[in-house]
Amino acid sequence: MEFWLILITASVVHSSGILYPRESESRELVSLDGIWKFRISTAEDQEDGFRNKWFSTGFDEWIHMPVPSSYNDVTANSTLRDFVGWAWYQRSFFAPKRWWTDQQRVVLRFGSVHYTTVVWVNGKEACVHSGGHLPFQADVTELLLYGSANLLTVAVNNTLTLITVPQGHIDHPNNTGRYPPGTVLYHHDFDFFNYAGIHRPVYLYTTPQTYIDDITVVTDIDDDMGIIKYKVEYQNKYKDLPSVPQCRVFVLDKEGTKLTSIKGLVGKIHIPKANFWWPHLTHPNPGYLYTLEVHLFSDSSEDIYRLPVGIRKVTWNTTTFFINNIPTYMRGFGRHEDSNIRGRGLDYPLLVRDYNLITWIGANSYRTSHYPYAEETLDMADALGIMIIDESPACTIDYFTDELLLKHKEVMAEIIMRDKNRPSVVMWSLANEPKSFKNESSAYFSALVNLTKSLDPTRPVTFVTSQYSNTDKAVQFMDVVCVNRYPAWYSDSGHTDLIQRQVKYELTLWHLMFNKPVLVTEYGAGSVVGMHTAPSSMWTEDYQVVTLKEHFKAFDTLYQDGFLMGEMIWNFADFSTPQDSYLSFYRIYSSRRLQEGIVYSRRQPKMAAHVTRWRYWTLAHKSANVTVPLDLMFAIP
Repeated sequence: MEFWLILITASVVHSSGILYPRESESRELVSLDGIWKFRISTAEDQEDGFRNKWFSTGFDEWIHMPVPSSYNDVTANSTLRDFVGWAWYQRSFFAPKRWWTDQQRVVLRFGSVHYTTVVWVNGKEACVHSGGHLPFQADVTELLLYGSANLLTVAVNNTLTLITVPQGHIDHPNNTGRYPPGTVLYHHDFDFFNYAGIHRPVYLYTTPQTYIDDITVVTDIDDDMGIIKYKVEYQNKYKDLPSVPQCRVFVLDKEGTKLTSIKGLVGKIHIPKANFWWPHLTHPNPGYLYTLEVHLFSDSSEDIYRLPVGIRKVTWNTTTFFINNIPTYMRGFGRHEDSNIRGRGLDYPLLVRDYNLITWIGANSYRTSHYPYAEETLDMADALGIMIIDESPACTIDYFTDELLLKHKEVMAEIIMRDKNRPSVVMWSLANEPKSFKNESSAYFSALVNLTKSLDPTRPVTFVTSQYSNTDKAVQFMDVVCVNRYPAWYSDSGHTDLIQRQVKYELTLWHLMFNKPVLVTEYGAGSVVGMHTAPSSMWTEDYQVVTLKEHFKAFDTLYQDGFLMGEMIWNFADFSTPQDSYLSFYRIYSSRRLQEGIVYSRRQPKMAAHVTRWRYWTLAHKSANVTVPLDLMFAIP
């Protein structure tokens, strides 16, 4: 197994564009989601599937497994829930004969598989990929049987090592008194469950042989003028073209009306009296999206791709964050892709419900803690005007080696390639709570910042620290100071009377030391639904509310001081953590779920959600004069 992990970690699947698959006049899209066959390798023989070529014929033993989903909580099997190693998926599908006769290029695309993946089509290797949370694809035109059944097999391994992002540990205990011979122990330092499986949609899609490979958009504003700068990149499947293809780009408004057009693979489009993209509750018309309709013409074909575009400008200085030159205060959460049964798998009803709650509460932002979220999730953020801090999977990294830095750079490049055109993405986060007190973290994060800014100079770059201002070695390179801190919860537990003093003192130190805007990216307390005491005590809903209210008072003072750019509660909804977490010994669980959300796992609000709703709508009223809902449960002076 370790040989395969080393081999795959060094592999690169795509070095070009990774546009989201969208149907058009020139492109067909076929979903391969559904119920797949599934089996795992035994702990004693992880190489069995490779040695016996499970990918060459149909599985002889298997169970049903939904795709997309995490496989961990679908069954009642504890071995599968906690499994680490090679898991295998398989299904059959048909490819129409006309795809071959029409000389179509056919691509197999995975939205995300966690963590290391090998894919075979009809027994032939199609691609390998290392890393969860991000898409990868392969041209399978020559691997398919057209007009007959095709066999698709996927092997996925959730093992994390010191050179994966995030890191994990593999131990071989040499203690036969406690462990059987050959025991392998796996663990990681980040405090959420390491879900595994095919987490996001699987598609087949077609393009002409000469096709649009990538589109890059940068927007700007000038008074009421919207500016769209674009670059279209193309490829030809088989050979270099005798001449450069012609390109025509149209801009459509929200109703589909064509406003203007321009010729060329590179260009700048001006839209007078444009509808800008605004965050939720900062403008009467938030999340406005135009469509960039790109036509690529070659001698024998035309390729068409439509890209949603929000026109907005992001800027920042030493105290303030701006959208379209207007100071913008972030009201939001940390989150997790996590829910009952489906784990981290994409689920559309859950997706819509979560955004319904986010907008109901009055939030305008969240951080994709602690990994990039599904493209479908960000589609809704674009359309609703929810600002996103887009975070890499580098959570709680400890060992800052050159090998890890190389992998971390690859991950950041993939994230930016995927999300660079999204108006909702307003900041890149390189990591969450790394051990950045270590001297070697300085050069490590300096290099990461330089790479990220070279790939995208238009957005601020940050990472989220849990260190202190006098010990952190990496915050100095960031554009924004993002801090996680839990007074009266993980420190000075029970002492809510200390929250205001500690929050104001520490956040002021961060700003004075680095002269940068400060964003609180995690704070709060946990609560068990329905648990109450008077006076409040830890783990009750009452205590969670008191903790939030004391923070609100501190934030109001700091906002007047002029450097606080936002507040993000930890967490939006309760989420799963591993049973072997060192923190599990003093946390309260319900079905392995950590009760730190203001919404519990069934997506119903706790009392803290109602208090947060009062807070966020009140802030929106003060900043943008929005009408406060009449059904607020609390109206706290």
